[in-house]
Formats: sequence, C-alpha cells, structure tokens
Amino acid sequence: MSALAGQVRMANLAYLIPLFPLIGFLINGIFWKSMPKSLGGAIGTVAILASFIVSLGIFFEVKSAAFHGPVVVHLFDFIQSGTLRIPFAFQVDALSALFLLIITGVGTLIHVYSTSYMHHDEGMVRYFAYLNLFVFSMLLLVLGANYLIMFIGWEGVGLCSYLLIGFWFKNRDYTNAAKKAFIMNRIGDLGFLVGMMLVIFNYGTLTYQDFFGTLKAGVTPNLGSVNTWIALCFFIGATGKSAQIPLYTWLPDAMAGPTPVSALIHAATMVTAGIYMIARSGALYSLTPGVLNVVAIIGLFTALFAATIAIRQYDIKKVLAYSTVSQLGFMFLALGVGAYTTAVFHVMTHAFFKALLFLGSGSVIHAMGGEQDIRKMGGLGKHMRTTQATFLIGCLAISGVPGLSGFFSKDEILANAFGYSPVLWVFGVLAAMMTAFYMFRLYFLTFSGSFRGTEEQHHHLHESPAAMTIPLIVLAIASVVGGYVGLPPVMSHHNTFASYLSPVVSNFGLHHLSHTTEWALMGVSVIVSVVMIGVAYSVTKTPNFAESTGLAKLLENKWYVDEIYDAIIVRPLAGLSTLLDKYAERDGIDGLVNGVGKTVRWGSERLRLLQSGQVGFYIFTMVMGIIVLFMISFFGVK
Repeated sequence: MSALAGQVRMANLAYLIPLFPLIGFLINGIFWKSMPKSLGGAIGTVAILASFIVSLGIFFEVKSAAFHGPVVVHLFDFIQSGTLRIPFAFQVDALSALFLLIITGVGTLIHVYSTSYMHHDEGMVRYFAYLNLFVFSMLLLVLGANYLIMFIGWEGVGLCSYLLIGFWFKNRDYTNAAKKAFIMNRIGDLGFLVGMMLVIFNYGTLTYQDFFGTLKAGVTPNLGSVNTWIALCFFIGATGKSAQIPLYTWLPDAMAGPTPVSALIHAATMVTAGIYMIARSGALYSLTPGVLNVVAIIGLFTALFAATIAIRQYDIKKVLAYSTVSQLGFMFLALGVGAYTTAVFHVMTHAFFKALLFLGSGSVIHAMGGEQDIRKMGGLGKHMRTTQATFLIGCLAISGVPGLSGFFSKDEILANAFGYSPVLWVFGVLAAMMTAFYMFRLYFLTFSGSFRGTEEQHHHLHESPAAMTIPLIVLAIASVVGGYVGLPPVMSHHNTFASYLSPVVSNFGLHHLSHTTEWALMGVSVIVSVVMIGVAYSVTKTPNFAESTGLAKLLENKWYVDEIYDAIIVRPLAGLSTLLDKYAERDGIDGLVNGVGKTVRWGSERLRLLQSGQVGFYIFTMVMGIIVLFMISFFGVK
C-alpha cells in the first residue's frame, strides 16, 4: 500500500513542478510594464522555490525503497491519429527526479542572485518572466514521457535562450549573438526532428516505455541500420543544444546575456539537455556501438579543442564559456564509452561548480562596473573575500583537486575512458591538464597581484550584497560535498549515485579496472593538475599582455573557426540569397505577379479607348458586329 500511495502522491504533485514557473511567467509577462521590480523578482523566485520544494519531495519518494519503476502521469491525449497515440504525459523516475532537483535547486539560487544583480535594470520584471519561462520549458523537457513532450521543452529552451541572450536588444552585437544561438540550435533540432520521424515510421510510437521496451525485447532485428540513423540524428540534435563540434560556436557568443543567464542556461541546465537525451535513450545507443564511437570521438575532440581556446582568452566569461564547452565534451566522452551514469554524475557536479564560477564572475563584473577583461583586474581578493574564496573552490573543483566534487566525476570519466581505450585516456588527461591551467590563470589574474584597472574602478571595488554572496556560498558547499555520493570503487564498495540511477540508467559494456590501476590513474591525473596550477601561478606572477603572435594569436582568435564558417557558409549563403532575391524573387515571382497586373492594366487602357462617347461610332461598331455575326453564320461549318 505504501508504494501505491507514493505513486498516487507523485501523480498528484508532478504537474505542479512545471505549473509554478508557468504561473510566474504569466504574471510577470502580463504585468511587466506596471509591476514593481522587487515584486517581479519575488514572484519569479518564489515560483521556482515552490517547484524545488515539490521536486525535493518527489526525489525522496523515488529514492525510497518502496518505489518501483517509473510513474507515468497521463494528463490528456495530445495526438491521436489512426494507430498513433501520443499522450501529454510526464514520467517520474530516478533520472527525471535528479534533473528536476538540479534545475529547480540551482535555478532557485540563480533567481535569488538575480534579484540583486538585475535590480537596477529597467527590464527586470521582463527578465524574470523570461527566466521562469525557460525553467518551465526545461522542466517539460526532463519530465516528458515521450520524445514529443521532450521536443516541446527542447524548442522552448531554445526560444528562451534567444530571448535571454538578446535581453539587452538595443546592442546590435547582443542581438546578433542571440540570432546565432537560435539558428545553430535549429540546425541541430532538425536532426532531432528527423530522428523522431524515423522512430514514428518504424516503431509507431514516441513513448519511452513502448520504444525502449521494443528495443530491449529485440523483436525487430531487421531495423539495425534504422536504429543507427535514429541514434545519429538524435546525436546531431545533442551537438546543437550541448555545443559540440561543429555546432559549438554559439555558446561563447551567448555570454552577451546577463551573467545569471549564463549560469543557468549555459552551465547548469540547457546545455546539458543533449546529455540527458542520450542518457535517457541508453537502450537505443547500447544497440549502436558505432554511433557511441562517434559520440566519444566528438566529445573528446571538443574537450581538447575548447580547452586550447580557453588558454588565451581574456574575457572572464569567455574563459568560462569555453570551459563549459570543454566540460560538455568530457560528458559526451563518458556517454561514448558507455558510462551513462558517469556522464550524468558529471552533469550534477558541473552544475554546482560551473554555476558557482559564473555567478562569481558576475560578482566580479558587478564590482568592476561592468568590466570583463581580466587584464584590467588583479588584486580583487583584497576587496572581495567571499567571492574570492568561493571562486577558488570552483576552480579547485573543476580542476579535479582531490576532495572536491569535480575530482570524483572527472576521475570516473577518465577511468572509464582508460578501460575503453588508453588512447582516449591520454587525450582526456591532456584536456584535464589544460583545464587546471586556464582556470587558475583566470583565478590568479583576477584575484592575485596588484590592481591593473582605472583609479575610478579601484575606488568602487566592493564585495557584492548578501543576495549575491549567499548563493555563492551554497554552491561552494555543494561543489565540495556533491561528489561524495559517487565514490569510486577504490574508496567505497557502494556507489550511492550509480545505485540510485540504476533502475533507469546504468553504465554499459565497461571494463573493470584493478584497484592498483585506478590508484595509478588517479595519481597521474592529480599530479598533472597540481603541476599545471603551479605553471599558471608562475605565468601570471609577472603577466605579459603583449600582442600575441604565432600559435598564441591563433588560440586568441579561437582558431578562426567563426571566420572559416563565415567564409565557407555564411557569405556564400548570403550571396546565394542575394541572387535568389534579385532574380528568383523580384524578377521571377514578383515579375510574374506584377506582369499579370500590368498586362491587365495595359489592356484595359486600350479597351477604354473604345468608349469614346460618340453615338455615330457606337452605331458603326454595332453594324460591324452584325456583319461579322452574319458572315460567321453564313460561312461557318454546318
């Protein structure tokens, strides 16, 4: 009875989780012009807090021993055509409950932070409306019981990303960044949409339980190649949303939005949607090892490529943006080697320390009066003790220093990569080395040494208010303790995190390592990270900001990828569109339509001449008409 009662409770409460932020969006969205800013911030924050409280209850319900299997909450029939039936339904299980907790938990902290960070902005209420709409869309994405509901949320977060990145729309560069994010996401979304169509045509459903049940039963062995195409199409969708090569360039430009937006959308939630989708579809990917190899290679290459760029960036948010791309690459590496649980584990720890780092950068930018160039900072630790301490914890966590959350999840990824292929492990360690270097280069240039900004900036340096520092402290604590739920086998025989997810997501086809090998791999990873921290300190002790040359210039200009895309894709398409506009649209279609009108007008002008108003002319034409009719009837064929 207790299990049944728990399922009933979840069925009665699950719909409230997305409902609260939707209500917050409607209230703020309708009354944003007249509503006081503080009230708009309070409504937006309370809405997410309410969702977090319900999510917390559902999480513990799922975690309880009485919970058995997923609970599907059927709201109404969404699409019904012939044999195809797609309900509007939510699925509550271990995976969705975990993501609900991450989204609403980190989201609540970011909303609290935003009440102070955005307080002086005239569009603050509109900002909270967008933020609530984003959270609503993200909750739909992870709660959906089928791919169609996931896709609705998927498109919703894409729209909200556009609105929030271009929030300060009076700046043309910001609106261009928003359009870039929207367009590149649409490219990936097309792949996801094609994958959904393939699932419908070949399996007649989009519901997870039906689709995965058919796959696990193995009753359609003749669809192996179709499964490969479905998996590839889904992965294309994931590369767009989760910023993997080649669809990654939108995310660094997305830093144009307010800093809390970067923390929520581009660190903790939206960019992890691709990882969630692939982990959710583990039954499909486990049947397509060739696609998993593609996922692993793309992920590893992205982790390395983005890390090299981050080494030579000077915008504090751009460094964190490329760091996000690199960390997402680590998650895809884990997925590619079959370590689905490990990838989700890194999603959780990354949400803590990357949200912390983004909010910490926002605190720095706030103190610097909007300045984001770390070359003009330095010595801020003397004025911002809380921000410095929490930012240091975030840097240590992402660098994989023992004892912090990032150490456990990164070590698990590298260990699984080694079991799959030592070559992958070598390149993974190289990416981890660069991570430690560029993060502590950022830390030392920002908080250590002497101040390099203007006298006016120096005069206004101060610690951020409590509404901004308290979320930093909470996230710092989570960045320290969050990894202990997933202790490696050499430290514990029971992995709490993996055990919790095991009914829904589990690692696939991994090679178990001996404890000696694991300790050795762990030791190498820690040593190289510590060494790179020392190198970063040495390099930044006497910083040299001379103009870059050679490889350094190449990295500073991001390998000129944007310029390459512009040369081979954007400009040719723009030229083609210009030609089509001139010859196909204006001269062709418009010419045809306008030509019909001109022809009718020309003919009418000529016919008008017949209406002269002279009675004699009318009698003459009438007689001529009678003669013509007479001749037709006389000489016509009988």
